[in-house]
Amino acid sequence: MNDAGTPILDAAQWTEVGRARPHESAVLHVLGQATYTDDIRETAGTLHAALGLSGRAHARILGIDLEPVRASRGVVAVLSAHDIPGLNDCGPIIHDDPILADGLVQYLGQPVFIVVADSHDNARRAARRAMIDYEDLPAILSPQEARAAQSYVLPPMRLARGDAERAFAGAPHRVKGELLVGGQEQFYLEGQIAYAIPGEDHGMHVYCSTQHPSEMQHVVAHALGLHSHHVTVECRRMGGGFGGKESQSALWAAAAAIAASATRRPVKLRADRDDDMLVTGKRHCFHYEYEVGYDGEGRILAAKVDMVTRAGYSADLSGPVATRAVCHFDNSYYLSDVDIRAACGKTNTQSNTAFRGFGGPQGAIAIEYVIDEIARNLGRDALDIRRLNFYGRSGSNERNVTPYGQTIVDNVIHELVAELEQSSDYRARRADIDAFNRASPVLKKGLALTPVKFGIAFNVTHLNQAGALVHVYVDGSILVNHGGTEMGQGINTKVMQVVAHELGVDLARVRATATNTSKVANTSATAASTGADLNGKAAQDAARKIRDRLAAFVASQFGGDPSEVRFADDTVFVNGEALRFGEVVAKAYLARVQLWSDGFYATPGLHWDPKTMNGRPFSYYAYGAAVSEVVVDTLTGEWKLLRADALYDAGNSLNPAIDIGQVEGAFIQGMGWLTTEELWWNPAGKLMTHAPSTYKIPGVSDCPEDFRVRLFRNRNAEDSIHRSKAVGEPPLLLPFSVFFAIRDAISALGGHRVNPPLNAPATSEEILKAVAFVEAASAP
Repeated sequence: MNDAGTPILDAAQWTEVGRARPHESAVLHVLGQATYTDDIRETAGTLHAALGLSGRAHARILGIDLEPVRASRGVVAVLSAHDIPGLNDCGPIIHDDPILADGLVQYLGQPVFIVVADSHDNARRAARRAMIDYEDLPAILSPQEARAAQSYVLPPMRLARGDAERAFAGAPHRVKGELLVGGQEQFYLEGQIAYAIPGEDHGMHVYCSTQHPSEMQHVVAHALGLHSHHVTVECRRMGGGFGGKESQSALWAAAAAIAASATRRPVKLRADRDDDMLVTGKRHCFHYEYEVGYDGEGRILAAKVDMVTRAGYSADLSGPVATRAVCHFDNSYYLSDVDIRAACGKTNTQSNTAFRGFGGPQGAIAIEYVIDEIARNLGRDALDIRRLNFYGRSGSNERNVTPYGQTIVDNVIHELVAELEQSSDYRARRADIDAFNRASPVLKKGLALTPVKFGIAFNVTHLNQAGALVHVYVDGSILVNHGGTEMGQGINTKVMQVVAHELGVDLARVRATATNTSKVANTSATAASTGADLNGKAAQDAARKIRDRLAAFVASQFGGDPSEVRFADDTVFVNGEALRFGEVVAKAYLARVQLWSDGFYATPGLHWDPKTMNGRPFSYYAYGAAVSEVVVDTLTGEWKLLRADALYDAGNSLNPAIDIGQVEGAFIQGMGWLTTEELWWNPAGKLMTHAPSTYKIPGVSDCPEDFRVRLFRNRNAEDSIHRSKAVGEPPLLLPFSVFFAIRDAISALGGHRVNPPLNAPATSEEILKAVAFVEAASAP
């Protein structure tokens, strides 16, 4: 509508997508009125559960005395593995992940029993009173130990192209070394939680903070010995997920449901932060052994890398994580002859799992580390070496096929990096930093520009599907339900915008409801950055069906062709008439026109052979780059990020405000992974960094005072939802620039002639080790 309240004249100019709309729950968040799982009003008779955890990293259980637990105040029931009526397993792929340990514990913190009591505190206190007799077994804690013992949760994988050995023989230069990149705790603000309410005829309704309601439905049904139709799982929103609630929420959902089934009363299981961190898996840490051959200009001729992850005691999602790491070792670079190997080391630690990026960051950082070394060895700026090795420009038929056989048709990394280099004043700042470092013996500045190429889709092809329901009510209001889950990333807002755009109505008419397995069935996890892509397309399909029915109806009433009917600005334009949307809906209802519809979408053109590790696993690629400037105190190892410039390719952004927020958040989260967030297990296998007192995520003071984030103007070459691109995971790779800026600052101590052996996270201790190495190597 214009200011006079009359319909706009050009419906083709109206749009709801691409506008900077606030998050649909923003007001609720600010007012504290957004309902999370723990906020749901408890029904009468609700009990509370806690888990009894193993005190050993690897041991047989010789005996267990639970009588002190049962005798504790308020305890109603104590359940162990033999009390599970169905399958004692919550593994998402391989059945090697028991809900409760049965005779054997494989990490310190593994759940052994469930305590059900009248309050949360009573359940937790009681859980600590069990007396367990163990027979200790040898424990493997690191990926290096797993490699030495050939201890793996899955068979190792290999991707090879060309003839790496022959290419090495012809390479005039080589760089060889090792790198260790640590894991990362998801540290979602809302911890793991499930609230199970038994219903009639063996029914079970589980409210759960989860990214994968359908998987929770399957696990609960199997654990209770029921069919999926007995179990309903619902999630309105999560207080963060980051991958940690994709498969790992299954343990909590299953335990709550088992307790509710046994007591026939509602049971809530809410993890305290310490228990959450002791029990759940994190981002996989990686150990690399690499060797790369290159010419005098810095062009990579051959590359070999052997990656071993700390998978933990079970497979969980380690196979797909390692696969994505293998497929992202190339990052933005054409590698003609490669030998890429990855193994998932079985360790007696928490079973590691999904985390934003899902192996992609771990794969890509290795090649960036190598290019950083090549540049220093040749006395060149690393940006020049990166640019030299980029994939061919879009439209080129050369240097455009990945090691796994996918042809890149949408490469914009050349243009994007050139724009960022100019807008960030990279070259001038490099000269200024060199001058600063010559004059400053202790404080050293560093600068780095790093690129990102990230594949979008689930590596497992059949997961790339989604469904949605759209209801238009007689009053003209619209309700949408889809299979994606809201964890703060704004998927509901984007899907609502898509529906509003399709039906030509204001966003205020549209409301999204909780993800519920009884509404949209057989959903995929909201993961792999596919949430808006898949569910947006499904919702668009449903809304379009309704729009087509309404168009046919109004054309039958007012004349004209249904294909020429336009929906825009809460108005329906038909044959020279302009009708209010609500008026059309009311008339259509009286004419018995169906005003609701389902929608479905399956990403086309995907295929993947896990045996040959070849195919087209990704629908498209998202690109980005960042420049970071840091200052490092070489006496204390302290550092500060002074300025960060990020340019990200979101395609035709559905919502620029949300997308920029996602880039900013991913940047800081990735920076934490590579700098301050250190996971440390003591020799007995206990995770000692299991609370915010010992595990350091970035704070407000760690954010740069000068933080410049922009979206790159680029229309997706693939037919994604409104030609947009995913924005969940790829920006997490942008803070590679922070890590390599720190390395650049350290190398300034030796005149950039020595490669600092810097592992991640680059804590102050790691920085000081690298400083000592450079100083010793540079001493006369």
